[in-house]
Amino acid sequence: MDFKSELLKSIWYAFTALDKEKNGKVSKSQLKVLSHNLYTALNIPHDPVALEEHFQDNDDGPVSNQGYMPYLNKYILAKANDGTFDKETFDDLCWMMTAKKNYKPSMEAGLCSRKDAFKLWCLFNMLSEDRYPLVMIPEEVEYLLKKIASAMSLEWERNGLDDSYCQDPTLLDGMTVWTFLELMGSGRLLKSEGTEAVSLAVDEVFQEMYHDVLKKGYMWKKGLVRRNWNERWFVLKPSVIQYYVSEDLKEKKGEILLDKRCITEAIQDKDGRRCLFCVKTTSRTFEISASDLKHRLEWMQAIQTAIRLLAEGKRSLHKELKLRRRENREQSSKQKEEQQTLRNLQDEKERQIRERVRARGQVPVRKKDKNMSWNEQLLAEGLHKEEEEREWEQQQLMQQALESQLREAEKARVNMATEIAQKEAESQKQRMRIRELEKTQQALEKALEAEIQARAEEERARDTQASLLEKEENKLKQLNRLKEEQEALLQQTQQEKHELLQDMTEKAQAVKVASQELEKLQESRQKSNQFLEEAKKKLCRASCHVKHWNVQLNRLMKPISPGGHAGQDKPAFNTEVPVHPRGVFASNEFIVKKQLCNTDHKLSGAHSPNSQSMWPSRLYSEEEEEEEEEEEEEEVQEQLRKVSLTETSSTRTNRSNH
Repeated sequence: MDFKSELLKSIWYAFTALDKEKNGKVSKSQLKVLSHNLYTALNIPHDPVALEEHFQDNDDGPVSNQGYMPYLNKYILAKANDGTFDKETFDDLCWMMTAKKNYKPSMEAGLCSRKDAFKLWCLFNMLSEDRYPLVMIPEEVEYLLKKIASAMSLEWERNGLDDSYCQDPTLLDGMTVWTFLELMGSGRLLKSEGTEAVSLAVDEVFQEMYHDVLKKGYMWKKGLVRRNWNERWFVLKPSVIQYYVSEDLKEKKGEILLDKRCITEAIQDKDGRRCLFCVKTTSRTFEISASDLKHRLEWMQAIQTAIRLLAEGKRSLHKELKLRRRENREQSSKQKEEQQTLRNLQDEKERQIRERVRARGQVPVRKKDKNMSWNEQLLAEGLHKEEEEREWEQQQLMQQALESQLREAEKARVNMATEIAQKEAESQKQRMRIRELEKTQQALEKALEAEIQARAEEERARDTQASLLEKEENKLKQLNRLKEEQEALLQQTQQEKHELLQDMTEKAQAVKVASQELEKLQESRQKSNQFLEEAKKKLCRASCHVKHWNVQLNRLMKPISPGGHAGQDKPAFNTEVPVHPRGVFASNEFIVKKQLCNTDHKLSGAHSPNSQSMWPSRLYSEEEEEEEEEEEEEEVQEQLRKVSLTETSSTRTNRSNH
């Protein structure tokens, strides 16, 4: 069955779903919609002009089944190419159109869901005969049911199928897809405990037969760059090996393109991996590790099968198996027809021989008729002989034909015997191979048991390692936590140290500033001491001046008699009326100052008894005396104020330092 025939089967279901009256005619609008959907599903560029030209108002043309087929073959099927579109999406479109009319809700209520019914419909189209209406013969139905039962790890029982044939003998000529889906949903063809097991089995068979998945499963693959081992989900198809992160097929990691020059072979264990084999392509060698020896053998055989199909130019294993089954059925039917023809010929020959024997035994000897003349009797005898000769010739010809047929039958028998001998030899080889496979299976079982034990030990070691890793991880977390705390403490200590150093620096600067200020204060104190000494000296000089002037005043205040001398005792005078030293009266202000000077003279006279010797020899005027005294008093007051301010600031600085 070619690619276009596969597409035509699905399109036939969509067309018949539109044919509501079942007369082979569909309306033009529906055919336009169908054509548009087929263009989209097959990824073909639309050609609306050709569509409108073909769909004209002609009842004998496009609206009939025969009229639509030329357009379908020329504009749709001829442009469809395998690999340019998704076959499952195309079949889903046709299924949606036909399920609206033919899929009953009672079918969905059984063992098969609507999704499983679509997969079974696709498998039915694949296994159905190439004639319309599409049917599947009993041999193919039995084959499909055995595949589904094997996927559920069950042994198929044909009692339910035989009961269906007994109830409806027409099913022996072929079963339609809707009858098949109804029987599957009722559970008469398969014995199952639930819908989930049936769904999983149908999906596995659908992946294997429809998508040409020869084998799938988890294995370990060695990387090309990093050279590490990673577990991947492998999917083997006739032309490629695809591998994914997991079995949900969401993240594809790569693929291995196969051709007839590829080689697969087992290799020795290494890198701690067992059950290794490699796939050698023209560009790279892929190293793969299976779970056990049995899986390695199965994978290697499956890959070799894919390489063989590529070498033979075949694209699907199950389609090839279907063609082989069909050829075997045709050959078997032909052999049965030849055997039946041979038996019929033998039966015909025996019947003719029996008739000839019977005819010879019952034919009476003709007597001469007395009423007939001699010539008439000779003529009758001649005619009788000619008739006997013709019969004899016919018998000879028939005998020759029978002999030739017998020779052909003998040749066919010899050929059949040869074929039987060949088949027997092949069966003998198969039996020997089966025995070898049984021995291999026993060895594999032993190896599997050993591997199971090793795996159990490995699991125990892994559990121990996991517990140790968990403890190590806990310790590591604790250590990390302690390190973090230590780092935090170190940071805090460094921060405190930094702050302490900063404080120490600030205090050192403050001490330095205080020492500088102290030095300045000491210098100021020394200067103030010098100023104090100078002030004392000035005060002393001022006191001396006051004493001098007191002496002068006292001397001048003595009355001088007309004949008297200045050194005589002074007479008494009236103190109420001050007299100027020059002989005039003094003012009240001068009297007050004189009294103050006398007071100071009394205070300082005890300490300086010889003060009169220190008095200057010259005399000052009264105004110069007053100005000098005022300047000295202002200087003394200013020096005393500076000393008091300096002592106060030094006291405050010492208190702040403390």
